[in-house]
Amino acid sequence: MGDVLLGFSTLGLVIGTGYLIAHLGVVDEAAQSVLARVAFYVANPALLVTVLADSDVRAVFSLDAAALALAVVVTVALYVLVDRLVWRSDRGEATIGALSASYANAANLGIPVAAYVLGDAALVAPLLLLQLVVMQPIALVLLDSSSQRRWWATLLTPLTNPLTLASILGVVLAATGFTLPRVVDDPISLIGGLAVPGVLIAYGISLRLGPKPGAGGSAGRIAVITVLKLVVQPLSAWTIARFVFGADGTALFAVTVLAALPTAQNIFVYASRYDRGVALSRDAIFATTVLAVPVVLVVAAVLG
Repeated sequence: MGDVLLGFSTLGLVIGTGYLIAHLGVVDEAAQSVLARVAFYVANPALLVTVLADSDVRAVFSLDAAALALAVVVTVALYVLVDRLVWRSDRGEATIGALSASYANAANLGIPVAAYVLGDAALVAPLLLLQLVVMQPIALVLLDSSSQRRWWATLLTPLTNPLTLASILGVVLAATGFTLPRVVDDPISLIGGLAVPGVLIAYGISLRLGPKPGAGGSAGRIAVITVLKLVVQPLSAWTIARFVFGADGTALFAVTVLAALPTAQNIFVYASRYDRGVALSRDAIFATTVLAVPVVLVVAAVLG
């Protein structure tokens, strides 16, 4: 359990580094935008290629993935319903809000949580692939369509978005078993190593130079996102896995813990790229990451 706390604290320290260099005047707000753009167009696509190329794409069709996918559907549907009734956001802002309530930090936190709480890092694969192969492309199409009025531009989105293209390439490499030559793979891996720290540092800069936490959206909206992500989604995943698919033991434990992971920092990158819900996503990440620690520990104590 100490290693799980170490995983959370590591993220916090890297975010704190971004906050510190912004506070000391080493970087300005423009640096946060540059880092976010580099992460979106270069580092994250490189990381996706390397991660997906080494994955077992069959995991996206597993019962664990099905339970997690249905839990995501429940969470997104509830968020969209509340948004339509209360805030009436535009498509881009609503998409960022829905992602904040449902898209888990499967890579940065999911891997150590799966390794140290569940005892097997491979258990995070269904969630990771579900998000990268299914959720991310759909979300990017919605975000692109919110900023493009021409129908043909929306149809071409999958062919122009670097994250979608990288995901497709990674899946093709995994499905075919083809290995990139080292002269290509090594630079891609090196660039991909920039993705996680780059996003976290950009996030830390935003915490210092952007609106104060809580100012990016109403307290009610952040509360709804937090409850959906840390309470509704894991409860939905547990219910579906237990009573629909008959899961028990480690499988049920894994699905519930993974569904209780906080919002992924990638949502902040998407929000920054499309200039939709930037402060909202940042505040949601902050709140869910802080509160996910006791939630994961409670789930582990009850089901572990």
